Amino acid sequence: MAKEKACRNCKLVYEGDVCPSCGKKDVSEGFKGKVEIVDPEKSELAKQLKINKKGTYAIRV
Repeated sequence: MAKEKACRNCKLVYEGDVCPSCGKKDVSEGFKGKVEIVDPEKSELAKQLKINKKGTYAIRV
C-alpha cells in the first residue's frame, strides 16, 4: 500500500506521484488531519478551506 501524500498547493490527499486535482508534484507526507468533502457547494468547512471539488483533503499541510 502506497503512503498517502497531501498536495501543498490544493491540499488534496492522494496516493501517487502527481496530484490528480492540480497536476503539481509539490507534496508533503507530513500533514495534520483529513476531511472528506462530499458536497463542496453546501459545505461551510469547504468554504472556509477554499475547496471547490469533492475529495479527501488535509486540514494542515
